[in-house]
Amino acid sequence: MSKVNDFLTETGVFFVATVDGDQPKLRPLGLHFEMDGKVLFGIGEFKDVYKQLVANPKVEIVACKPDGHWLRYTGKAAFETDPKYAAQALEIMPDLKAIYNEETGNKMACFSLVDATAVDIPMMGPGEDLLA
Repeated sequence: MSKVNDFLTETGVFFVATVDGDQPKLRPLGLHFEMDGKVLFGIGEFKDVYKQLVANPKVEIVACKPDGHWLRYTGKAAFETDPKYAAQALEIMPDLKAIYNEETGNKMACFSLVDATAVDIPMMGPGEDLLA
């Protein structure tokens, strides 16, 4: 998992693709971290992306490096219910504490990918399996 996490850290912003009915939805994210052998992502339970992943957990994450390499990380979202994950997410990005707190009522949901593949793909040539 460290290779996937390192790739995402290097790119900073990455894109998450979900499905809303029969319509693909793509959005930029930046919050990710590695914990307990998993790469985790944080999203708001009040957001459409959360509702879409609950309805259809299939997800793909794509990130691009300036050198032309790009990551395709595909799998099913598995939500982590232990509050330690949301707490860690808020420690990593403390500015989010203004959005996710008891006063606003907004909750952070964290998920990892299961049944996943992760490939580092160069501009030309075969990709490298980052989970092998």
